[in-house]
Amino acid sequence: MLANTLEAAKRTTTLQHVVLVTGLKHYLGPFEAYAAAPAETPFRESQDRLPFQNFYYEQEDILFAAAADQGFTWSVHRPHTMIGYALGNVMNMGVTLAVYGSICRATGEPFVFPGSPQQYAGVTDITDARLLGRHAVWSATEPAARNQAFNTVNGDVFRWRQLWQRIAEGLGVEAAEYPGAPTPLQARMGHADEVWAGLVQQQGLADYTASQLASWWHTDADLGREVETFADMSKSRSMGFLDFQDSARSFLDLFDTLRAQKVIPTLG
Repeated sequence: MLANTLEAAKRTTTLQHVVLVTGLKHYLGPFEAYAAAPAETPFRESQDRLPFQNFYYEQEDILFAAAADQGFTWSVHRPHTMIGYALGNVMNMGVTLAVYGSICRATGEPFVFPGSPQQYAGVTDITDARLLGRHAVWSATEPAARNQAFNTVNGDVFRWRQLWQRIAEGLGVEAAEYPGAPTPLQARMGHADEVWAGLVQQQGLADYTASQLASWWHTDADLGREVETFADMSKSRSMGFLDFQDSARSFLDLFDTLRAQKVIPTLG
């Protein structure tokens, strides 16, 4: 698809700069070899590619070849888990946790962190969609950023055992004690559509099912990792991108937006 897009653009216009967004699978490996031999944390753009076939590497190589052929500049962005307002996205942890917390609040079920002990206690980070947008604009307009790859994360790090309490407060539910082992959402949320239909009717929510909003499997995969995952932003900082996003606010702002759009229940 990328090759076809660049070829079509070559025939119809003159490109000046192309921004390619990939992700931290650049350092963790593709799904079929995920975290089998990850790069060392913190992930840095200067690290060698992993010894696996990876569609991110293929996309980069297509981009580099087209840039050499057509004469445009490029930047590559490698975000971590994306948090932002995007309904129906099958990789949206923020919306998934909002639905999960809302169901727990309605039913009295425990709002327990569903992932691995390594993720619960280890250092990690995320990427706010708004920060990714600002970083992409910067990389496309800053001469020093031309023809460079960049990690794109919020700029802070956290442990889920710390952030889980903030997320629970933002959803009006009590954070349950961590049981010490994964309790995947995919197995626990079989009743989610039924509960959600009741919330939609009772509270006048937008007409979505829980299955349309939440991606249980992907959040399970994200939070169930058994390896440490966080990225370094020093390269961007050294070139002048000093933007920062508080990760707790990434979630809390999203929850506010979901309530304003009547996607999840209010706290009243």
